[in-house]
Amino acid sequence: MSSRKSERTNLLAEALAQRGVLHLRDAAALLGVSEMTVRRDVSAHPERFAYLGGHIVSAEDIAGGYELGREADSHANAKFRACAHALKLIVPDDTIFIDCGSTLDHLAQQIPADLTITVICYSLNVADRLAQKPNLRMIMLGGLYHASSATFSSGEWLEPLGRFGINKAFISAGGVDVERGASCSHFHEVPIKQKAIASALESHLVVDESKFGTVKPAYFARLSDFRSIITEEGPRAA
Repeated sequence: MSSRKSERTNLLAEALAQRGVLHLRDAAALLGVSEMTVRRDVSAHPERFAYLGGHIVSAEDIAGGYELGREADSHANAKFRACAHALKLIVPDDTIFIDCGSTLDHLAQQIPADLTITVICYSLNVADRLAQKPNLRMIMLGGLYHASSATFSSGEWLEPLGRFGINKAFISAGGVDVERGASCSHFHEVPIKQKAIASALESHLVVDESKFGTVKPAYFARLSDFRSIITEEGPRAA
């Protein structure tokens, strides 16, 4: 490894130790190199760094369990198609909630740049997509950062979340079971999902077909809590 590259990687590691997470463009500015160079440095050291939705985190923070970067490549085409169906429900001036996870990253990506809506979210990968839409107003829920899912959690945000006039909530799940309902891998996501579902005029579960018949550790809703379940095959009654 060249001395300059070694110096960059050490500086990046020090910055992550202080901040916990670093946006790609901020890392490039800090190191005085291009974003492509930062990407190459991160890819060259998977034992030290991980790249999640436009942000860099320490590899130690995502060891074990669900990991957003790994899930992003799983059934990607099916997730994209499911979100294309979900997108049809969004109309100008809507206030919507977009849940976390690799599936709904595709929904955030597909929202037209000229669509005037308000979006509430709590994950970095979704927020990174939304930040590129000039006519969209984004409300980002903060709190404690969870690197494995690139999400934030805070009990202080639950009450304000209930006061937003949410027209539609788009919810993700790691497991969908007819008897046991919708579930996910992280318990800190449960109160956020439940509050969004309870507050929205209508909620839609957006998953690919591979999630059916699977039960994850953290249960959060009955299937009857949703107006519809949207998969790559289109919406169906919950």
